[in-house]
Amino acid sequence: MAKDIENPCIAVCQLSGDLCLSCGRSKDDIRKWKRMKRPEKMAAVQRAKQRMKSLKKAKG
Repeated sequence: MAKDIENPCIAVCQLSGDLCLSCGRSKDDIRKWKRMKRPEKMAAVQRAKQRMKSLKKAKG
Protein backbone atom coordinates (compact mmCIF):
# COMPACT_ATOMS: atom_id res chain seq x y z
CA MET A 1 0.00 0.00 0.00
CA ALA A 2 1.26 3.46 -0.88
CA LYS A 3 2.33 5.75 1.93
CA ASP A 4 -0.24 8.35 2.94
CA ILE A 5 0.45 11.98 2.13
CA GLU A 6 0.99 13.95 5.33
CA ASN A 7 -1.40 16.82 5.91
CA PRO A 8 0.58 20.09 5.65
CA CYS A 9 -1.52 21.70 8.39
CA ILE A 10 0.61 23.03 11.25
CA ALA A 11 -2.41 23.88 13.45
CA VAL A 12 -1.77 27.63 13.31
CA CYS A 13 -4.58 28.59 10.98
CA GLN A 14 -4.37 32.13 9.64
CA LEU A 15 -6.88 32.54 6.86
CA SER A 16 -6.60 35.51 4.55
CA GLY A 17 -9.30 35.41 1.92
CA ASP A 18 -9.14 31.96 0.33
CA LEU A 19 -5.66 31.09 1.62
CA CYS A 20 -4.19 29.79 4.87
CA LEU A 21 -1.03 31.81 5.52
CA SER A 22 0.37 29.06 7.78
CA CYS A 23 0.25 26.02 5.49
CA GLY A 24 -0.39 27.57 2.06
CA ARG A 25 -3.51 25.58 1.26
CA SER A 26 -6.67 27.10 -0.15
CA LYS A 27 -9.95 26.84 1.75
CA ASP A 28 -11.10 24.40 -0.92
CA ASP A 29 -8.03 22.16 -0.41
CA ILE A 30 -8.53 22.25 3.37
CA ARG A 31 -12.22 21.40 3.07
CA LYS A 32 -11.66 18.50 0.64
CA TRP A 33 -8.43 17.06 2.16
CA LYS A 34 -9.96 13.96 3.83
CA ARG A 35 -11.79 12.95 0.64
CA MET A 36 -8.86 13.54 -1.73
CA LYS A 37 -7.08 10.63 -3.34
CA ARG A 38 -3.28 10.41 -3.12
CA PRO A 39 -2.55 12.21 -6.45
CA GLU A 40 -4.88 15.06 -5.48
CA LYS A 41 -3.16 15.41 -2.11
CA MET A 42 0.25 15.45 -3.77
CA ALA A 43 -0.89 18.24 -6.08
CA ALA A 44 -2.41 20.20 -3.19
CA VAL A 45 0.85 19.93 -1.22
CA GLN A 46 2.86 21.13 -4.22
CA ARG A 47 0.53 24.11 -4.70
CA ALA A 48 0.80 24.93 -0.99
CA LYS A 49 4.62 24.81 -1.13
CA GLN A 50 4.64 27.18 -4.10
CA ARG A 51 2.30 29.58 -2.32
CA MET A 52 4.47 29.55 0.81
CA LYS A 53 7.58 30.30 -1.27
CA SER A 54 5.77 33.22 -2.89
CA LEU A 55 4.62 34.54 0.49
CA LYS A 56 8.17 34.38 1.89
CA LYS A 57 9.56 36.23 -1.14
CA ALA A 58 6.88 38.91 -0.79
CA LYS A 59 7.78 39.43 2.89
CA GLY A 60 11.38 39.89 1.87
